[in-house]
Amino acid sequence: MKKEQTVSHIGGCSSGGSGSFAELRAHEFGYLDEGAHTYLDHTGAGLPPRSLVTGSAERITGGLFGNPHSESPASRASGLLLAEARQAVLRHFNADPAEYAVIFTPNATGALRLVGEAYPFARGSRLVMSLDNHNSVNGLREYARARGAIAAYVPVSGPGLQMDEGRLRSALSGRSRVPGILRGKDRRPLAGRAGSRSRGLLAYPAQSNFTGVQHPLEWIAQAQELGYDVLLDAAAFVPANSLDLSRFHPDFTVVSWYKVFGHPTGVGSLIARREALARLRRPWFSGGTIYAVSAQAQWHVLADDEAAFEDGTVNFLSLPDVTAGLEWIDRIGMDRVHAHVTALTGQLLGGLRTLRHSDGSPMVRLYGPEGGGAARGATVALNLLGADGRIVDERIVTRDSAARGISLRTGCFCNPGAGEAAFALPLRRLRSAAHRQLDSLEAYLELLELPSAGAVRVSLGVSSQPRDIETFLTFVTETYRDRVPGVAGLAARVGC
Repeated sequence: MKKEQTVSHIGGCSSGGSGSFAELRAHEFGYLDEGAHTYLDHTGAGLPPRSLVTGSAERITGGLFGNPHSESPASRASGLLLAEARQAVLRHFNADPAEYAVIFTPNATGALRLVGEAYPFARGSRLVMSLDNHNSVNGLREYARARGAIAAYVPVSGPGLQMDEGRLRSALSGRSRVPGILRGKDRRPLAGRAGSRSRGLLAYPAQSNFTGVQHPLEWIAQAQELGYDVLLDAAAFVPANSLDLSRFHPDFTVVSWYKVFGHPTGVGSLIARREALARLRRPWFSGGTIYAVSAQAQWHVLADDEAAFEDGTVNFLSLPDVTAGLEWIDRIGMDRVHAHVTALTGQLLGGLRTLRHSDGSPMVRLYGPEGGGAARGATVALNLLGADGRIVDERIVTRDSAARGISLRTGCFCNPGAGEAAFALPLRRLRSAAHRQLDSLEAYLELLELPSAGAVRVSLGVSSQPRDIETFLTFVTETYRDRVPGVAGLAARVGC
């Protein structure tokens, strides 16, 4: 098991006592308070600790590192650091190197593309997805449909917008032959009809980047027993939660490291079971991916390890920053990070529930689990309500929060399915917009009968402090209490 330890310093400051995260904020993220920033978009991107950035600069300027596709001293130095980074990722997830391979990618989206383009979809196979997937996961359906596979979505429902386990079983069993949203009502638990790993691929998020709901990791083994490979989108989950790959064994796991510790950007990972990786068939090759090749005879032999999936030259100057970042977060302790952001999320939710207009009507509509034992991460989606009970257009919130130095996220967060469920959009209405070419966001909102283009997302992380939440709650109260904001003067913006 991955060790849990108490350390004497977090980023150079004492880790003892309740003030440790406040000290961490001052030491590593002091630029927030120095610039009067309130940062509430950790699901969008983590913030870089000062020590990681300065350490990166010292390493790069203090050594000589070259393209690792060579045997020169500079290349060997890079190759050694690349190997150390792979080992650090495996250690962090408690993954057996005999079972798992680590492929470095530009981001989680790049990792998903690798799986989508090479997965052996075929006529009769299935791609089963949660409706609250990120668009980078939704895009897998284009690979599946191009090869004749069925793409089926499992809906999210209820006030918590959680994926229904009975409908998931219906999708995996293939009882519904109609592509699209599964509407079966099978309530039996996912369980044990063993089959060969040939039925298709299940792709779902460990944590929704829209609502913060955390879907059960136990579904991984249950889907595999039904003959599926499983792709776990862990990008929103791993910044504040432990993922133990000795306990849960997804075939493919995707992450973006800037979401965990802010630096470097432009580096993600596909952590793949070696037996699942062997089933992928790449549709092309590139520099760095082949063992041997002929131009005139037109043949090639792919490398037999992770290199077969790392196109061109990896970001060799930044990969050591992944090692350093993982060491940094492990010194703090993921359990402590989790407890920290969970407490702050509770403070945020509690404060939002108390916000009322003078007549007692609520100022906030929350999406995602609020209680009842449902797991949730430190991501809170909401809409603000005016004094007339109508939703405050999210573009107004973008403008007003920016003027107060608050960074948050508005829109659909590249997660249209969760947004469709949150606003209860019927499939008939969505289909009516499929072939309409409208010239403004307002035209689309009118067609879909939507009060706003999306929601407001507040997300917390390792650098967050209670005063950030207090600043946001004060902003909402002072700006919108007993008011009915309009949309005049706002530029139209189409998209998520």
